[in-house]
Order: sequence, then structure tokens, then C-alpha cells
Amino acid sequence: MTPLQEILLRQIARTGPISISEYMALCLSHPRHGVYATTDPLGTAGHFTTAPEISQMFGELIGLALGQAWIDQGGPGPVTLAELGPGRGTLMQDALRALRRVPGFPERAEVHLVETSPALRAVQRARIGSAVWHDHVETLPEAPLLLIANEFFDALPIRQFLRRGDGWAERVVGATGDRLVTGLTPPAPLASLAHRLGDTEEGQMVELCPALPAITAEIGRRIAAHGGAALVIDYGDWRARGDTLQALAQHKPVDPFEAPGTADLTAHVDFEAIATAASPAIASRMTPQGVFLERLGIAGRARHLAESLAGAALGDHVAAHRRLTHPSEMGHLFKVLGLTPPGAPPLPGLEP
Repeated sequence: MTPLQEILLRQIARTGPISISEYMALCLSHPRHGVYATTDPLGTAGHFTTAPEISQMFGELIGLALGQAWIDQGGPGPVTLAELGPGRGTLMQDALRALRRVPGFPERAEVHLVETSPALRAVQRARIGSAVWHDHVETLPEAPLLLIANEFFDALPIRQFLRRGDGWAERVVGATGDRLVTGLTPPAPLASLAHRLGDTEEGQMVELCPALPAITAEIGRRIAAHGGAALVIDYGDWRARGDTLQALAQHKPVDPFEAPGTADLTAHVDFEAIATAASPAIASRMTPQGVFLERLGIAGRARHLAESLAGAALGDHVAAHRRLTHPSEMGHLFKVLGLTPPGAPPLPGLEP
């Protein structure tokens, strides 16, 4: 039994079952036993690998896309270059390398990172150096904003609801002996899911992310008011359905409720919810990651880098390109959504 499991069992015995959202929050961010609070979950020694860790091309192309958006909007400055949940800082490091080639940008940009994990902040500081760290998006400067959110929203805690007639039964976490088990609350109408009665059937599950609307609304407000752009890259879909909660430990799927505090928990992202909450900023069409990267020229960049490689290094490079873009790997599972001010040109690689 893990230390966090003992804490959860005591809490459930005292106050009753808890929501999936509360369970996820404790597993990921408990100050002593949460995955993000105590460890570096990325890389071969961690639980999962993200696109920036696969190839430098990913961060470089994202940086150049945001740089072009900055130019298209007249190069406003000073400009905030921000990332939500920047992991080890690899994506920002690669984006900055590409953005140094954009005339005037390095002198006008300031890097801001929204990160709550002390362990990851230390890694980011060593890799990126000069930056300003935040716990929340609300403390970012009131200035033109170029923002990256790669695999950020999937780690936000969710609530799960099962359709029962015209009501919804919430999935909760309880206990049987020393085991954590899931159950359902009595069904009841829910105003926040009234719009899903038309596209769901009896017994289907819908997930809500309580923190998503406020975070996205703040990003959208700043972009609409001051200019800039945001790129959201994550796995998910438009108006998603079904149970998408998953756990990874040492890169392998595990039971989310078996050993809390030892695995990374995520869920698919509802891109419709992001597009809706970001208003008055304008959302692009949701685009598969592979299509987005190919439009940005990843094939040409891959060929250029391949010229100086041979043997195993060349094989790894070719495999990385495929993993990022091929529909059977990350190319279709991951989606991209852009946010821009009203009247601004669309982001490179995306359609309005």
C-alpha cells in the first residue's frame, strides 16, 4: 500500500467517496506524495515521453510558427513568451533557439513558465536559465502573449458522469477494505451537461474538466485584449465521449486506482470546451498534429538534419519523424488548436 493510498482511505472513511477530480489532484499534486510534486515523470527513467523529448524539430517548428504570428501582428513588444506545464523545458529551449533567428524578437521577448512542480522547476531553471515562474496563468503580464500548452490540459483533473435518463450519475472513488474502488452517485440533472443530452445515449460517459474554462478564458482574454497567439497540442477530440482516464507507470499502462501516487494520470482533452471558453479570442480548426507539422515543413527540416547523420543516429531520427507525424502514432491521436485575436491572420499550419 502506498502512503497516498493510506491517506485516501482515511479521508474516504471520514467524509465518504471523493470525485475523480479530487482523486487525480491528490495523485498528481499532493505536496509529499504526488507524482509531479516529488519526481521528474518524463523520459526513459520516468513514466512517459512527450513530443519535445522525441525530436528537436517539434519545438523548433512551434517556435517559428509563433514567431511568424508575432510578425503577422506587427511585432508588438514587449511580448510574453509563455508555456504551461513546460516539463523539462525542452520544448521552450528548442523554440527559443529557432526564435533567435526572428529579427527583433529576442530583444522584445520575456520567457514565463507556469509550473507548480518544484522538481520540474529545478530542471527547467538549469536548461532555460533566465525566466519568470508562475503558479497560475493569472499572474502572467498584461502584454502581448505567445503561449504554448503541449500536453498540459490532459493532466488537469476531470470529473466523470454517466448518462442516466435525463440526469447524470457521477463516478466517484470509494473503498472496500483497503482497496480503492469506483462507484456512482444517484443520478441528477446537471446544468453544465444539459447540452450533452442531445448527443449522448443511456449509459454513455462524459467528462468535464473543472479547471479548463477559467484557465482558457484567461488566455483568450489576454490574447484578444493585447494580441498574440496560443498553440494547444494534446490528445483528445471535439466533444469527446467515453472513459478516457488512464495511468502510466514506467511507460506502461496500469490500473489508475491500484497504487495512487506512483503513476501519471491523464485524460483526453475536449477541444470544443477550449474553443468555447477562449472567446473572444478566435479558435482555429482542430488539426491533427501530423498534418500541422507537415504544413510547417517538418519533412524539409528532417531531410536537412539527416544530411549530417548516419547509422543508428540516422535511424533514430527517421523513427522520430515518423512517431511525431504518422497517423498510426502521434500524428492523428494528438490534435492542435490555435487561438488568435479577432481579425488576426490564422496561425501557420492551421485553418480558421
